[in-house]
Amino acid sequence: MRTITINKNDSGQRLDKFLAKRFRTMPKSLMYKYIRTKYIKLNGKKCAIDNVLSEGDVLTLYIKDEFFETKFDEYEFMKAPKKLDIVYEDDNLIIIDKPEGVLTHPDKTYHFDSMVARVQHYLYDKGEYDPKEENSFSPSMANRLDRNTGGLLIAAKNSAALKELNKLIKDRMIKKLYLCICEGTPKKSEGLLTGTLTKDEKKNKVSVKKHSDDGKEIATRYRVLDSRGKYSLVEVDLLTGRTHQIRAHMASIGTPLAGDTKYGGKALRTKGHTGQVLYSYMLIFEELGDSPLSYLSGKEFRAKNVWFEKDGRVNL
Repeated sequence: MRTITINKNDSGQRLDKFLAKRFRTMPKSLMYKYIRTKYIKLNGKKCAIDNVLSEGDVLTLYIKDEFFETKFDEYEFMKAPKKLDIVYEDDNLIIIDKPEGVLTHPDKTYHFDSMVARVQHYLYDKGEYDPKEENSFSPSMANRLDRNTGGLLIAAKNSAALKELNKLIKDRMIKKLYLCICEGTPKKSEGLLTGTLTKDEKKNKVSVKKHSDDGKEIATRYRVLDSRGKYSLVEVDLLTGRTHQIRAHMASIGTPLAGDTKYGGKALRTKGHTGQVLYSYMLIFEELGDSPLSYLSGKEFRAKNVWFEKDGRVNL
């Protein structure tokens, strides 16, 4: 018999969600059986999978020792560099500028270096994160960027901040602006692009159509800032956040991103950069009302250096 005391970062979760995070090797069918047969109790009483946990609750578990994962002093995130380009930081979150070529999260093949691992390493060294003291939470990203896209990411330091950031992003209360270099110049200097997007999982590629019953609705607002020669500098307001949305949408109007060979752009190798010329350069927090993060209302955060732009002009 063992007990787990629910801490602040565990609270607010359903029991089954918490158990799935804490005991990753436990089959769900067995978890439900343990709950049904009272091998797992909440505050000494029979519980249900949808019970919401509160700070200070005590779980009593009569389960196999093998499900209690051994925690080592050496964590995987310690292999990642802890160097971060921090744009803003407070007790709840960190806004960082991700370099091109680094994953936001480890992929299926796993790579020891990712932005989430860097954040965890950084906070561990600061004494703000210790896996030994957490049952189900680890510092996490509220948004993501493709490997070859640089720019601003938001990392949550606690579960309450993560939950609130996810809500704000879903409700479009955090505006995400991008800069990109397009081949050619859009016919209209600004516009709102809409449509539906479908994804080919095998090719990791998406396609845009005016309407498709099996696609996801997308909306992309753009504005041409500068046009010279064969390139144009375009600002994009990402109204919906889908895989490769900007890349596919700009290509669909005949102006693919420079360097984006997957979506029709020509290969580009300049200033040590390869891949699509795209950067998440600004985050704007709208008026957040009574949100726990309302102190960020109206604040703008901007990447310090976008390598392909200078003074609002193309810099290739």
